Amino acid sequence: MRMELRVCKHCYEGEHGNPEKTAVTRDMVNCAERVREYKDLIGMDSLYITKVKEGEPGGSEALPAIVASIEDGQIQLSDTQLVMEDDDGNMLVYPEPEDVLEVLTRNIDQIQQHATEDVTVELSTESAELIS
Repeated sequence: MRMELRVCKHCYEGEHGNPEKTAVTRDMVNCAERVREYKDLIGMDSLYITKVKEGEPGGSEALPAIVASIEDGQIQLSDTQLVMEDDDGNMLVYPEPEDVLEVLTRNIDQIQQHATEDVTVELSTESAELIS
């Protein structure tokens, strides 16, 4: 299995002036980094983390899937998404932050079952509320 987390670089760095979204974005990255660190324990091949800058067309680094929606008659590309490819080549795309956090924290839970040390990631209040 391969995964790629894509997040808005500006949200991650707090440049949009939305501290709640910054907290959630940073939590997603922290969780993905933890999963990547211990990926071998759950048989994952790779996990990429891509920070997309404003104006980039989705920023795919490894898995060529991009989520789009139509807003006010214009196509909007999602800059935050988790893309997974299983061993059979099936692609799953999670564009909602709560789904991204749910998938990543479930992977951390699986890793915790095999790890000899604590691998949990402390989530912000904003993220904890999203997945509760």
